[in-house]
Amino acid sequence: MSEGIGEVDGGTRGTGGTRNGEVSWWWRDLGHTASTPRRAPLPGDVDADVAIVGAGYTGLWAAYYLKRAQPDLRVVVLEAEFAGFGASGRNGGWLTNSVTGGRERYVATHGRDAAVAQQRALNETVDEVIRVAAAEGIDADIVKGGELNVARSASQAARLRSTALAEAAWPHTDTVEWDAAQTGERVRVAGAVAGLWHPHCARIHPAKLVRGLAEAVERLGVHIHEGTRVSEIRAGAAITDHGTVRAAHVIRATEGFTADLRGEHRTWLPMNSSLIVTEPLPAAAWDEIGWKHGDTLGDFAHVYMYAQRTADDRIAFGGRGVPYRYGSRVDRDGRTQEATITGLTALLRSFFPVLAGPAAASTGIAHAWSGVLGVPRDWAATVGVNRASGGAAGSTYWAGGYVGTGVTATNLAGRTLADLVLERDTERTRLPWVGHRARSWEPEPLRWLAVHGIYAAYRAADRAESRPGAGTGTAWPARIADVIAGR
Repeated sequence: MSEGIGEVDGGTRGTGGTRNGEVSWWWRDLGHTASTPRRAPLPGDVDADVAIVGAGYTGLWAAYYLKRAQPDLRVVVLEAEFAGFGASGRNGGWLTNSVTGGRERYVATHGRDAAVAQQRALNETVDEVIRVAAAEGIDADIVKGGELNVARSASQAARLRSTALAEAAWPHTDTVEWDAAQTGERVRVAGAVAGLWHPHCARIHPAKLVRGLAEAVERLGVHIHEGTRVSEIRAGAAITDHGTVRAAHVIRATEGFTADLRGEHRTWLPMNSSLIVTEPLPAAAWDEIGWKHGDTLGDFAHVYMYAQRTADDRIAFGGRGVPYRYGSRVDRDGRTQEATITGLTALLRSFFPVLAGPAAASTGIAHAWSGVLGVPRDWAATVGVNRASGGAAGSTYWAGGYVGTGVTATNLAGRTLADLVLERDTERTRLPWVGHRARSWEPEPLRWLAVHGIYAAYRAADRAESRPGAGTGTAWPARIADVIAGR
């Protein structure tokens, strides 16, 4: 994580003049460039009460709640690049209530009541983020319009129906199943035959949220050191290229960049996800599309997409490109392969054909970028602690493995980490994701072969299910991929 952020000021143009990489359009929208001043790096060896590695949502939320609970704590946040450089400043902007890995795994390990508590906590967390943003004066373009997932084939519709029935068996899910006409009244997606909607989701501008959160924790007295790469976390210390932070409590909040830390190379797999964003659409195009309520938009494909209508009337549209780089390598500036940009653009236009027509003839793709998210071997997020004992120098903590659903979960994780550091027994510390551990990923080349094989199978399944006359069942390549993936 020590390299710079790349060609942020120019030269990274792709097909049709599309900006490529430069961290993300969200940061470009805020005027962030390679010449934007950074916070000072760590000045040398430092003593603190709490050292937090990673200045994304998880680390910043943990710092925020720690200082709100105990203002005299000395909290230091260490960041290799700048606050929000990773997934926190690149994601699709879904503040939603997803239980990463699914509730059913918690039923097996902790019982149904614990799984219900996890869902209820995430529902409430959506509103907690909105509350804090308002209290701290963070304008992150937040609109709580719910989450809409559409089906565009018979197989997708069958999965939607199965999901709707499963969700109806749980409290606090509040899902509503819609037919084609009802779905189209919300967002007119070409070929949509059904939709599944719930209210526990808000659209956000990710970089505005993380920038505002960083400023809020600084107002509370937290020291954020940027340009400071942590190479190793030990009990009682975070080892950096600028010195060592000695602290009784060290929190690992590195998500997709965890593999860069010594001893953590196989802990979480850094999965790539890519987005494109259009130029602002003209009013005539929006008249055709609808999408007036701020919903986030997804689908029931195996290689699924995710999208939002931005505050300035663009469409940010994401999905998988190259899913994984050999050896858990991670990108530095978000540059995206041209084939990925082409594929996402084609899918966007298949969803909204008006974008290829005269009503939006001048609307192009303004920017494309990628980022990494942390994927545990069992696809389940976790929060945990290794308590100091037997003369150990300190306790270490972790949170992450959100698999792309972290905008909400990071806040719940941050509050939970604060409770764990302060040794508080709360409803949060008793949630079933606390203390959960997954086995390590396989060594190379097995994990490269597995991940690329899984996504090749999912793409093959999507192609098979979209053919005329395809049945309602899930195509066999996807069933095999689900078994290999452990999902």
